[in-house]
Amino acid sequence: MRRCLPALLALCALSTACGPSGDARSPTRAPLASQWLERAKASYRSGDFDDARESSKKALEAAPSDPDARELAARISLIRLDYAEALQLTEGLSSSQAHGIRGRAYWLSGDVEHAADELEALLADPSVKDSWAHDVAGLARRGVGRHPFAMDGAQVAAVDVPRAIERVPLGAAIVVPCELDGERVLALMATGASEVLLDSNSRHEAAWVSFRFDRVEISDVPALVQDLSPISRQLGVPIKAMIGAQLLRHAHTTFDRRGDQFIVRRRDAPPPPDASRVPLFYMRGGGMVLRATVTTRDEGAIPFYVDSSRNFPLLLKDSAWQKAGVDVRSLSSLPDTPSVKTGIVPTFRMGGFDLAKMPALEGIDMTELAAGTDVDLAGVVGADLLSFFRVTFADDGRFIWIEPDPSLLGQVPPPDAPAGAPPPSSSAPSQPAPAPPVSAPPSAPKR
Repeated sequence: MRRCLPALLALCALSTACGPSGDARSPTRAPLASQWLERAKASYRSGDFDDARESSKKALEAAPSDPDARELAARISLIRLDYAEALQLTEGLSSSQAHGIRGRAYWLSGDVEHAADELEALLADPSVKDSWAHDVAGLARRGVGRHPFAMDGAQVAAVDVPRAIERVPLGAAIVVPCELDGERVLALMATGASEVLLDSNSRHEAAWVSFRFDRVEISDVPALVQDLSPISRQLGVPIKAMIGAQLLRHAHTTFDRRGDQFIVRRRDAPPPPDASRVPLFYMRGGGMVLRATVTTRDEGAIPFYVDSSRNFPLLLKDSAWQKAGVDVRSLSSLPDTPSVKTGIVPTFRMGGFDLAKMPALEGIDMTELAAGTDVDLAGVVGADLLSFFRVTFADDGRFIWIEPDPSLLGQVPPPDAPAGAPPPSSSAPSQPAPAPPVSAPPSAPKR
């Protein structure tokens, strides 16, 4: 069902060795297979994952043993969280790319022992430099016998999400009071991260931890470490952990900024009434991506990174502004940050909902994110846009249900200068960089 909603006026990871490989014009490859493989690569790069999947299947039909076709098809399976297919397609392949795909597939499916084997084989290649794989390989090796994201306690638990803490407003950020290994902490929901991230100022190495949300405990949670002090300074409250997409998926989470709720469950919730189904994809199995359109013309959807830790509604690359029919020269500079500009996207269509006159930003550098992915992202969906909906993960995170908040119809806040930083670095697109004010973006954190 289509709905027009008024504007808001507020404003992953494997090594780069896992990018597209091989030459589809190989003289040993049949011309038909080359044509389908080229089409699959182009569709994958543009974020048309359905066409990429179908084209890769055609390439494999024409050349069933072709390693490049098999690896590309496996990467497409991984972005769709089809772990069994990714493993089947790379069976018998010994390249670093294949080890990386299998390592990620085993890791995300909870097979920590085989994940350790494959990631260690990946790191044995001297040309591979991948800090995520290094940290996760060690964590997986220490976690043999564990059952990641085991849940105990009640069937469902709802946590009240504060709008302010000690008079510090939190804006659209979802800051969740919870217990981390028995200690009461504040955790920031971060859909752009794959793993849970712990503050390196209090935790010095990757670890297996437990979280308790009211009456539900989630144990054997893998967690990496990163300096979260810039985020704590930005929000004005001590953030000790970031809740990444893996935990959100496994906990069948619902988050609702307007309703001030964060809900975890032991199984999927029933489909909500009047909700729209939005398929999700994951950058090499890590940070979240969805497809949306920025025009009323039938030109197809384009891929957007989804990062709930970014305090803006929408960030667009210049090419996406152009697709939306907006001349970037017409955008207005923010008073305190002249390099960042703001404007209005005439329409932003996500799932079954049309968001009319959506505020968006231009000028926040996406170079590092683009360098670390093999998909041409059109921009980033931030916390302010997500706060317009009640969002529920379903089918282990392969899609979300979105429900608009009817109380926001006709009610829009005035724009504020957003806070945000360049998205995650190239070495680990599933782990977001800290997000201090855009006027002073930090150097890329060590992955």
